[in-house]
Amino acid sequence: MLIRAIPYCDPVAAFSGLNSTSPSGLSVLLDSAAAQGARKGISYIAVDPYRVITATIGGVMIDGQKAACDAFKAIEQELGEIESEADAGPVPFCGGAVGYFGYELAGLLECLPPPNKDAFDLPRMVIGFYDCIAAFDHDKKQAWVLSTGRPETTTAARAHRAETRSEALAQNLAQVSTKLAELEWNKGSSWQAVRGDVEVKRRITQIIEYIFAGDIYQANFTQRWQAQRPMGINDFTLYRRLRALSPSPFAAFLHYAAGAHTEGGHSVVKNISIASASPERFISLTNRGDVEAHPIKGTRPRSANPSNDASLADELRNSVKDRAENLMIVDLLRNDISRVCALGSVEVPRLCELETFASVHHLVSVVTGKLRSSLGPLDLLRAVFPGGSVTGAPKIRAMEIIHELEEAPRNVYCGCLGWIGFDGAMDMSMVIRTLTITGDTVIAQAGGGIVADSQPEAEYEESMTKLDPLLCAVSGKRT
Repeated sequence: MLIRAIPYCDPVAAFSGLNSTSPSGLSVLLDSAAAQGARKGISYIAVDPYRVITATIGGVMIDGQKAACDAFKAIEQELGEIESEADAGPVPFCGGAVGYFGYELAGLLECLPPPNKDAFDLPRMVIGFYDCIAAFDHDKKQAWVLSTGRPETTTAARAHRAETRSEALAQNLAQVSTKLAELEWNKGSSWQAVRGDVEVKRRITQIIEYIFAGDIYQANFTQRWQAQRPMGINDFTLYRRLRALSPSPFAAFLHYAAGAHTEGGHSVVKNISIASASPERFISLTNRGDVEAHPIKGTRPRSANPSNDASLADELRNSVKDRAENLMIVDLLRNDISRVCALGSVEVPRLCELETFASVHHLVSVVTGKLRSSLGPLDLLRAVFPGGSVTGAPKIRAMEIIHELEEAPRNVYCGCLGWIGFDGAMDMSMVIRTLTITGDTVIAQAGGGIVADSQPEAEYEESMTKLDPLLCAVSGKRT
């Protein structure tokens, strides 16, 4: 692997300058945007993949060609043999797979009803393979271009490719502006709820009835809003607006142009962008086999009044209902992780600890384990996907009820987004607090865990608290 130091700069500005929303290809910014020092980490820029693997309702495509395997297997095969040389890198991720796994891929792992359909033909998975990336350490104020030389197989060919590719990316980064244009707020669009508040509350009541009937202990029910993209505002500007309103430790922007196809005699390029302000680490894995998950359950809004804000935080910290909700998901994750971890290695070092973000307070727990030595990152992902914090418990029955009551597919939302390294490490966020942009339509979704003592009105208001930064990012409201 070739490590090339470059001048540190704002990765958001650098990504913007690399023409991230070009008419073709897949580009990703993994953006550690949280303001608090404890959460500041490392951001990555991945552009120009050497391979792209997608999954749609029609199957798996590798560089546009149909593949005879499922989505998880396709990624596993492309990653190939684990390479320990990546241990020498200055950051955890030094090249590999970057992209998202959509919620409906759960049907490959469990016996579930066929995915619901809607008007948007969105890929269920988009993963690019990157031999050359840029990494930015926010604490050390250092940056690098890292190049592995993949997919070349011989030492000489890899060294040549690594040198050529790293030099090209470093030069491109040196030529882009390190200053962002002033963020526009004067253009916006109105939102439309797919279901009104009365109907959302009625369906929450149905979930509570399922709980009292003994079907489940908890289900994560979500609602969906749609808007037209504001005139003159591109996808990355919407991401920057969301980032300004809700800086988050696992923020990300992904843009994928699937290429041209013909509609009505005209050539059309179908694009999808993901603008995520996720606060939640879904699952991580080091190249030494250390597993970690950070489930979030329990939410209160922030207040501009410091005294009121502290009271809201204390109320959440001491809430029996919210702590029980969190504990249910911790138990579910302990079970999922135990399927692939060494006997006795699964622990809960943090339980129901308060964490504060830009617009909300959350209760966050941490579940850890040690992956069995014979297994890899895709084995772990299969065991835990989709995350318990966005499904419920018991998991399969909760997902069946979600399928019944939500009626539309979740698509990217409630899946996971992040990276899997050539060295076997992995870090995936939960795709929540996220805008999905396809064509001129913007989709926002949010919800929460419903338990026996949930109140439909309070659950609806909690989902609106989570939605607020998303809605404001598109409407143009700064608060």
